Amino acid sequence: MDRYGLDRMETWQGEEWVVRQVGGGAAAKHYRCPGCDQEIPPGVAHVVAWQQHMGADDRRHWHKACWNARDRRSAKLQRSRNAPRY
Repeated sequence: MDRYGLDRMETWQGEEWVVRQVGGGAAAKHYRCPGCDQEIPPGVAHVVAWQQHMGADDRRHWHKACWNARDRRSAKLQRSRNAPRY
């Protein structure tokens, strides 16, 4: 079981990724998951991931299920015209 707030390293698409579990109590903002292009509302536990060489400024917030299924997801999701961009 993963402990919240502790970073771990994972390899994906030939790159090293820093992955951190965020507990629901620490999730205070809205985020948009790059895996499904749906909103992650405040209070929902999720995963934060970024490429090791890119740094934390390039981190992305994923639903845990989307991160686990990232190899089965399309790389070219289309955002609807009315979707917020955050």
